[in-house]
Amino acid sequence: MEMHLSKRRAGVLVGAVVAVAVGVGGAAVAGSGGDDDAGDREITGPALQEAEREALAETGEGRVTGTEVEDEESYYEVEVTLEDGSQVDVQLDESFQVVGTEADDESGGD
Repeated sequence: MEMHLSKRRAGVLVGAVVAVAVGVGGAAVAGSGGDDDAGDREITGPALQEAEREALAETGEGRVTGTEVEDEESYYEVEVTLEDGSQVDVQLDESFQVVGTEADDESGGD
């Protein structure tokens, strides 16, 4: 009888460990899931002011409509909406030097 109780406790313990592992694994997958913007961090503080200044100097016009720290292409990304409604992503390194620009074509066309 004692042996049966130990096996049962072991089964409950294994079930609990599996449930926790699945829960943690599921949370990790959800945290890195399909939404590309889910993990984005906006630029803040003095870095935001410097990044905006450099991005607007690069585009020569427009207004900043989005920012991101540690973007996949650079350390900082600043999205600028131009007067004609088009958007340009300005890529900056950690020293706020422009390392690239890209027209943000969301129309799906070529």
